[in-house]
Amino acid sequence: MFTGIVAAVGSIKSVKPLEGGAFAGVRLDIDAGGLGLDDVALGDSIAINGACMTVVEKAGNAFAVDVSRESLNRTAGLDQPGEVNLEKALTLAERLGGHLVSGHVDGLGIVHSFEQVGESFKLVVDAPQDLAKYLAYKGSIVVNGVSLTVNTVEDLDVNGARVCRFSINLIPHTIAVTTLKHLRPAARVNLEIDLIARYVERMLSATRT
Repeated sequence: MFTGIVAAVGSIKSVKPLEGGAFAGVRLDIDAGGLGLDDVALGDSIAINGACMTVVEKAGNAFAVDVSRESLNRTAGLDQPGEVNLEKALTLAERLGGHLVSGHVDGLGIVHSFEQVGESFKLVVDAPQDLAKYLAYKGSIVVNGVSLTVNTVEDLDVNGARVCRFSINLIPHTIAVTTLKHLRPAARVNLEIDLIARYVERMLSATRT
């Protein structure tokens, strides 16, 4: 489990194909940046842009993870070098500063707009319609591993497709300490819905059957 509070911005230094041909995944070599690795062991989990991955190698201030082809197909930002948001798995002794996050990407969103409004920034994302029932005003959403609060939400037809468009206000601190500063219109982002909303929807659907 994670909190969605990014601990450091690291960077993918290399992407190496694993054996297995076109259906194989890749190994990512990652510079951990300001993320301390002293308490990280092989087999521990680290969220990379919101996707929970297992540490398979560790040396100094760097670590490596293996990403399956399935994970590559369902995430953004894990297939090429560049900056990534990092968070170590939550322990029971830590504060839950964001919300409960599993590190499982539920879908890919598309940035509709990203602009400065006063001292803050307004991020607008189009989410797949199958995630719409989990998005609510003042509810929680994870974008590229960052726990955020939904400010507005509406269902729209965009280019013949049904999408759920939501907006988020990003304060200067969030911009400074995450990779969200690099987002631009049409960029893909990893989305994880609120864990509680997932179970509520399941309970309601089971009651209806």
